[in-house]
Amino acid sequence: MALLNFAGKSRERTPEPEFADMIEGWSIEVMPRTAAKIDDFRAFLPTGTRVYIAHLDGTPIDDMVATARRLSAQGFAVMPHLPARSIPDVSTLADWLERYRGEADVRQALLLGGGRNTPVGDFHSSTQLIETGLFDHHGFTHLHFAGHPEGSRDVDPDGSTALADRALLWKQDFASRTDAQLAITTQFTFDPQPVIDWAERIQAAGVTMPIHVGIAGPAKLQTLIKYAISCGIGPSIKVLQKRAMDMSKLLLPYEPTDLVAAFADYKAEKPESLIGQLHIFPLGGIQVAADWMNKHRSVETSVALP
Repeated sequence: MALLNFAGKSRERTPEPEFADMIEGWSIEVMPRTAAKIDDFRAFLPTGTRVYIAHLDGTPIDDMVATARRLSAQGFAVMPHLPARSIPDVSTLADWLERYRGEADVRQALLLGGGRNTPVGDFHSSTQLIETGLFDHHGFTHLHFAGHPEGSRDVDPDGSTALADRALLWKQDFASRTDAQLAITTQFTFDPQPVIDWAERIQAAGVTMPIHVGIAGPAKLQTLIKYAISCGIGPSIKVLQKRAMDMSKLLLPYEPTDLVAAFADYKAEKPESLIGQLHIFPLGGIQVAADWMNKHRSVETSVALP
Protein backbone atom coordinates (compact mmCIF):
# COMPACT_ATOMS: atom_id res chain seq x y z
CA MET A 1 0.00 0.00 0.00
CA ALA A 2 1.33 3.39 -0.97
CA LEU A 3 2.18 6.04 1.58
CA LEU A 4 -0.43 8.76 1.32
CA ASN A 5 0.06 12.48 1.71
CA PHE A 6 -2.85 14.83 2.34
CA ALA A 7 -3.21 18.20 4.05
CA GLY A 8 0.41 18.04 5.15
CA LYS A 9 0.10 14.64 6.88
CA SER A 10 1.29 11.20 5.83
CA ARG A 11 -1.00 8.28 6.52
CA GLU A 12 -2.35 5.08 5.06
CA ARG A 13 -5.84 4.04 4.13
CA THR A 14 -7.36 0.72 3.20
CA PRO A 15 -8.92 1.24 -0.24
CA GLU A 16 -12.57 0.36 -0.86
CA PRO A 17 -12.46 -1.09 -4.39
CA GLU A 18 -16.20 -0.80 -4.97
CA PHE A 19 -15.85 2.99 -4.71
CA ALA A 20 -12.24 3.84 -5.46
CA ASP A 21 -12.24 4.16 -9.25
CA MET A 22 -15.57 5.96 -9.35
CA ILE A 23 -14.68 8.51 -6.69
CA GLU A 24 -11.25 9.52 -7.98
CA GLY A 25 -11.35 12.98 -9.51
CA TRP A 26 -14.58 14.04 -7.80
CA SER A 27 -15.61 17.68 -7.83
CA ILE A 28 -17.73 19.78 -5.50
CA GLU A 29 -19.99 22.82 -5.71
CA VAL A 30 -20.02 25.87 -3.43
CA MET A 31 -21.68 29.26 -3.29
CA PRO A 32 -19.88 32.48 -2.31
CA ARG A 33 -21.84 32.75 0.94
CA THR A 34 -21.14 29.13 1.95
CA ALA A 35 -17.52 29.33 0.84
CA ALA A 36 -17.04 32.38 3.06
CA LYS A 37 -17.66 30.16 6.10
CA ILE A 38 -14.65 27.97 5.26
CA ASP A 39 -11.32 29.36 6.46
CA ASP A 40 -9.14 27.15 4.25
CA PHE A 41 -10.42 24.56 1.79
CA ARG A 42 -7.02 22.86 1.80
CA ALA A 43 -7.90 21.38 5.18
CA PHE A 44 -10.23 18.83 3.57
CA LEU A 45 -10.15 19.06 -0.24
CA PRO A 46 -7.38 17.26 -2.17
CA THR A 47 -5.07 19.62 -4.02
CA GLY A 48 -6.33 20.30 -7.52
CA THR A 49 -9.96 19.41 -6.80
CA ARG A 50 -12.33 21.07 -9.22
CA VAL A 51 -14.59 23.47 -7.32
CA TYR A 52 -17.66 24.81 -9.08
CA ILE A 53 -18.99 28.16 -7.88
CA ALA A 54 -22.76 28.41 -8.25
CA HIS A 55 -23.91 31.77 -9.57
CA LEU A 56 -27.40 32.15 -8.15
CA ASP A 57 -29.54 34.92 -9.57
CA GLY A 58 -28.70 38.18 -7.83
CA THR A 59 -25.21 37.17 -6.68
CA PRO A 60 -22.86 40.10 -7.40
CA ILE A 61 -20.05 39.32 -9.82
CA ASP A 62 -17.64 40.84 -7.29
CA ASP A 63 -18.52 38.05 -4.84
CA MET A 64 -18.10 35.41 -7.53
CA VAL A 65 -14.68 36.68 -8.60
CA ALA A 66 -13.49 37.10 -4.99
CA THR A 67 -14.47 33.49 -4.22
CA ALA A 68 -12.77 32.27 -7.39
CA ARG A 69 -9.62 34.21 -6.55
CA ARG A 70 -9.39 32.72 -3.05
CA LEU A 71 -9.97 29.14 -4.23
CA SER A 72 -7.51 29.52 -7.10
CA ALA A 73 -4.86 30.87 -4.73
CA GLN A 74 -5.38 27.81 -2.53
CA GLY A 75 -4.58 25.50 -5.42
CA PHE A 76 -7.97 24.43 -6.72
CA ALA A 77 -9.32 24.25 -10.26
CA VAL A 78 -12.12 26.79 -10.22
CA MET A 79 -15.18 26.42 -12.44
CA PRO A 80 -17.74 29.23 -12.00
CA HIS A 81 -21.27 28.91 -13.32
CA LEU A 82 -22.21 31.22 -16.16
CA PRO A 83 -26.03 31.36 -16.31
CA ALA A 84 -27.05 32.69 -19.71
CA ARG A 85 -30.38 34.18 -18.66
CA SER A 86 -28.71 36.26 -15.95
CA ILE A 87 -26.16 37.88 -18.28
CA PRO A 88 -27.48 41.10 -19.91
CA ASP A 89 -25.31 41.25 -23.02
CA VAL A 90 -22.07 40.34 -24.76
CA SER A 91 -20.13 43.19 -23.17
CA THR A 92 -21.11 41.97 -19.68
CA LEU A 93 -20.03 38.43 -20.54
CA ALA A 94 -16.72 39.74 -21.89
CA ASP A 95 -16.17 41.75 -18.71
CA TRP A 96 -16.90 38.76 -16.48
CA LEU A 97 -14.53 36.49 -18.40
CA GLU A 98 -11.79 39.11 -18.37
CA ARG A 99 -12.16 39.47 -14.60
CA TYR A 100 -12.17 35.72 -14.00
CA ARG A 101 -9.05 35.26 -16.12
CA GLY A 102 -7.21 38.37 -14.99
CA GLU A 103 -8.07 38.40 -11.27
CA ALA A 104 -8.46 34.70 -10.46
CA ASP A 105 -6.68 32.79 -13.27
CA VAL A 106 -9.92 30.93 -14.06
CA ARG A 107 -9.73 28.76 -17.17
CA GLN A 108 -12.88 26.67 -16.72
CA ALA A 109 -16.61 27.36 -16.75
CA LEU A 110 -19.96 25.61 -16.44
CA LEU A 111 -22.33 27.05 -19.04
CA LEU A 112 -26.04 26.75 -18.40
CA GLY A 113 -29.31 28.44 -19.20
CA GLY A 114 -29.94 29.43 -15.60
CA GLY A 115 -32.94 29.32 -13.31
CA ARG A 116 -34.67 32.50 -14.47
CA ASN A 117 -37.87 32.07 -16.48
CA THR A 118 -37.30 35.37 -18.28
CA PRO A 119 -33.82 36.37 -19.51
CA VAL A 120 -32.52 39.70 -18.26
CA GLY A 121 -31.07 40.45 -21.67
CA ASP A 122 -29.79 38.93 -24.89
CA PHE A 123 -28.99 35.38 -23.80
CA HIS A 124 -31.33 32.52 -23.04
CA SER A 125 -29.14 29.45 -23.59
CA SER A 126 -25.60 28.18 -23.12
CA THR A 127 -25.38 27.71 -26.88
CA GLN A 128 -25.62 31.47 -27.33
CA LEU A 129 -22.78 31.99 -24.86
CA ILE A 130 -20.57 29.64 -26.89
CA GLU A 131 -21.44 31.40 -30.14
CA THR A 132 -19.85 34.64 -28.89
CA GLY A 133 -16.43 33.03 -29.30
CA LEU A 134 -15.29 34.66 -26.06
CA PHE A 135 -14.31 31.44 -24.30
CA ASP A 136 -11.84 30.45 -26.99
CA HIS A 137 -10.66 34.05 -27.19
CA HIS A 138 -9.84 34.05 -23.47
CA GLY A 139 -8.19 30.64 -23.56
CA PHE A 140 -10.67 28.64 -21.49
CA THR A 141 -9.46 25.04 -21.35
CA HIS A 142 -12.53 23.27 -19.92
CA LEU A 143 -16.18 23.97 -20.66
CA HIS A 144 -18.92 21.93 -19.02
CA PHE A 145 -22.61 21.97 -19.85
CA ALA A 146 -25.61 21.18 -17.68
CA GLY A 147 -27.20 17.77 -18.20
CA HIS A 148 -30.74 16.80 -17.16
CA PRO A 149 -31.21 13.02 -17.20
CA GLU A 150 -34.68 13.39 -15.67
CA GLY A 151 -35.69 16.21 -18.00
CA SER A 152 -35.93 19.95 -17.49
CA ARG A 153 -39.04 22.08 -17.88
CA ASP A 154 -36.73 25.09 -18.24
CA VAL A 155 -35.39 23.59 -21.47
CA ASP A 156 -38.37 21.58 -22.72
CA PRO A 157 -41.59 23.07 -21.30
CA ASP A 158 -43.65 20.35 -23.00
CA GLY A 159 -41.97 17.63 -20.92
CA SER A 160 -40.09 16.12 -23.87
CA THR A 161 -36.32 16.09 -24.38
CA ALA A 162 -36.34 17.41 -27.95
CA LEU A 163 -34.65 20.77 -27.37
CA ALA A 164 -32.20 19.38 -24.80
CA ASP A 165 -31.18 16.59 -27.19
CA ARG A 166 -30.72 19.03 -30.07
CA ALA A 167 -28.58 21.30 -27.90
CA LEU A 168 -26.36 18.40 -26.81
CA LEU A 169 -25.72 17.40 -30.42
CA TRP A 170 -24.87 21.02 -31.27
CA LYS A 171 -22.38 21.11 -28.40
CA GLN A 172 -20.95 17.79 -29.52
CA ASP A 173 -20.32 19.31 -32.93
CA PHE A 174 -18.72 22.31 -31.23
CA ALA A 175 -16.18 19.91 -29.70
CA SER A 176 -14.58 19.59 -33.13
CA ARG A 177 -14.21 23.37 -33.41
CA THR A 178 -12.59 24.22 -30.07
CA ASP A 179 -9.42 23.38 -28.21
CA ALA A 180 -11.33 23.29 -24.91
CA GLN A 181 -12.19 19.97 -23.30
CA LEU A 182 -15.95 19.55 -23.04
CA ALA A 183 -18.04 17.55 -20.57
CA ILE A 184 -21.58 17.30 -19.21
CA THR A 185 -22.35 17.84 -15.53
CA THR A 186 -25.75 16.59 -14.42
CA GLN A 187 -28.27 17.71 -11.84
CA PHE A 188 -28.07 15.63 -8.66
CA THR A 189 -29.91 12.33 -8.61
CA PHE A 190 -30.90 9.66 -6.10
CA ASP A 191 -31.69 6.92 -8.62
CA PRO A 192 -28.98 5.59 -10.95
CA GLN A 193 -31.29 4.11 -13.59
CA PRO A 194 -32.60 7.34 -15.20
CA VAL A 195 -29.01 8.56 -15.50
CA ILE A 196 -27.80 5.29 -17.00
CA ASP A 197 -30.69 5.17 -19.48
CA TRP A 198 -30.10 8.79 -20.49
CA ALA A 199 -26.33 8.27 -20.85
CA GLU A 200 -26.85 5.27 -23.10
CA ARG A 201 -29.43 7.12 -25.19
CA ILE A 202 -27.33 10.21 -25.87
CA GLN A 203 -24.25 8.09 -26.55
CA ALA A 204 -26.22 6.11 -29.15
CA ALA A 205 -27.24 9.45 -30.70
CA GLY A 206 -23.58 10.43 -31.19
CA VAL A 207 -22.60 12.27 -28.02
CA THR A 208 -19.07 11.46 -26.83
CA MET A 209 -18.63 14.11 -24.13
CA PRO A 210 -17.92 12.51 -20.72
CA ILE A 211 -20.61 12.74 -18.06
CA HIS A 212 -19.95 13.94 -14.52
CA VAL A 213 -22.88 12.64 -12.48
CA GLY A 214 -24.30 14.93 -9.80
CA ILE A 215 -24.95 13.33 -6.43
CA ALA A 216 -26.00 14.82 -3.10
CA GLY A 217 -23.60 14.61 -0.21
CA PRO A 218 -24.75 13.33 3.19
CA ALA A 219 -27.69 15.32 4.55
CA LYS A 220 -30.91 15.05 6.50
CA LEU A 221 -33.70 13.43 4.54
CA GLN A 222 -35.98 16.45 4.95
CA THR A 223 -33.28 18.69 3.44
CA LEU A 224 -32.88 16.47 0.41
CA ILE A 225 -36.61 16.21 -0.24
CA LYS A 226 -36.87 20.02 -0.14
CA TYR A 227 -34.06 20.43 -2.69
CA ALA A 228 -35.36 17.61 -4.89
CA ILE A 229 -38.79 19.26 -5.13
CA SER A 230 -37.37 22.71 -5.81
CA CYS A 231 -35.06 21.37 -8.56
CA GLY A 232 -37.80 19.43 -10.31
CA ILE A 233 -36.27 15.98 -9.92
CA GLY A 234 -38.82 13.35 -10.95
CA PRO A 235 -38.00 9.63 -10.62
CA SER A 236 -35.29 10.28 -8.05
CA ILE A 237 -37.63 11.75 -5.49
CA LYS A 238 -39.41 8.39 -5.27
CA VAL A 239 -36.24 6.96 -3.75
CA LEU A 240 -36.37 9.57 -0.99
CA GLN A 241 -40.09 9.08 -0.44
CA LYS A 242 -39.59 5.34 -0.05
CA ARG A 243 -36.83 5.96 2.47
CA ALA A 244 -39.06 8.40 4.36
CA MET A 245 -41.65 5.64 4.80
CA ASP A 246 -39.10 3.40 6.51
CA MET A 247 -39.16 4.49 10.14
CA SER A 248 -35.81 2.81 10.79
CA LYS A 249 -34.18 5.18 8.26
CA LEU A 250 -36.29 8.31 8.69
CA LEU A 251 -34.09 9.92 11.32
CA LEU A 252 -30.77 8.71 9.90
CA PRO A 253 -28.80 11.04 7.61
CA TYR A 254 -28.78 10.06 3.96
CA GLU A 255 -25.46 8.92 2.51
CA PRO A 256 -24.92 8.24 -1.21
CA THR A 257 -23.34 4.84 -0.55
CA ASP A 258 -25.75 2.68 -2.56
CA LEU A 259 -25.94 5.22 -5.37
CA VAL A 260 -22.17 5.44 -5.82
CA ALA A 261 -21.86 1.66 -5.62
CA ALA A 262 -24.47 1.30 -8.38
CA PHE A 263 -22.60 3.68 -10.68
CA ALA A 264 -19.29 1.98 -9.89
CA ASP A 265 -20.76 -1.45 -10.70
CA TYR A 266 -22.24 -0.16 -13.95
CA LYS A 267 -18.97 1.47 -14.98
CA ALA A 268 -17.08 -1.74 -14.24
CA GLU A 269 -19.47 -3.67 -16.50
CA LYS A 270 -19.49 -1.01 -19.23
CA PRO A 271 -16.20 0.90 -19.14
CA GLU A 272 -17.06 2.47 -22.50
CA SER A 273 -19.93 4.38 -20.86
CA LEU A 274 -19.85 8.18 -20.93
CA ILE A 275 -20.38 8.15 -17.14
CA GLY A 276 -16.98 8.86 -15.69
CA GLN A 277 -16.87 10.99 -12.56
CA LEU A 278 -18.93 12.31 -9.68
CA HIS A 279 -19.87 15.90 -8.89
CA ILE A 280 -20.96 16.57 -5.31
CA PHE A 281 -23.76 18.90 -4.29
CA PRO A 282 -23.01 19.49 -0.57
CA LEU A 283 -26.63 19.90 0.50
CA GLY A 284 -25.77 18.85 4.05
CA GLY A 285 -22.64 21.00 4.29
CA ILE A 286 -19.36 21.36 2.40
CA GLN A 287 -17.11 19.73 4.95
CA VAL A 288 -19.56 16.88 5.60
CA ALA A 289 -19.64 16.08 1.87
CA ALA A 290 -15.87 16.37 1.46
CA ASP A 291 -15.22 14.17 4.49
CA TRP A 292 -17.50 11.46 3.09
CA MET A 293 -15.81 11.50 -0.30
CA ASN A 294 -12.32 11.46 1.20
CA LYS A 295 -13.29 8.54 3.41
CA HIS A 296 -14.04 6.42 0.35
CA ARG A 297 -11.11 7.43 -1.83
CA SER A 298 -8.34 4.90 -2.40
CA VAL A 299 -5.51 7.45 -2.46
CA GLU A 300 -4.93 10.91 -1.15
CA THR A 301 -3.07 12.85 -3.78
CA SER A 302 -3.49 15.66 -6.24
CA VAL A 303 -6.42 15.34 -8.61
CA ALA A 304 -5.85 15.09 -12.35
CA LEU A 305 -8.75 16.76 -14.13
CA PRO A 306 -10.08 15.48 -17.47
